[in-house]
Amino acid sequence: MSESKFQKLSGNPVFRSFVAFSIFRAFYGVGILAVTYFLSTSADAPWYVSVGFLLCSMVFSRWLFKRIKDWKKTQDGS
Repeated sequence: MSESKFQKLSGNPVFRSFVAFSIFRAFYGVGILAVTYFLSTSADAPWYVSVGFLLCSMVFSRWLFKRIKDWKKTQDGS
């Protein structure tokens, strides 16, 4: 029996990584937006603090996702 197109696509490691990153960014992004909203409305911080926080969060999220992927590889390989 041949695999469906979806089964082939879902077995592709690049596609799986893309989906995992998208899910990660969705949840992480909500948290970042909540903190940024707090900084811009409730805190007495100037606007550039919010911009700096967003820039730092971009770099941190890439680093964190890479660490999660590396940890998952070690868990799958063990």
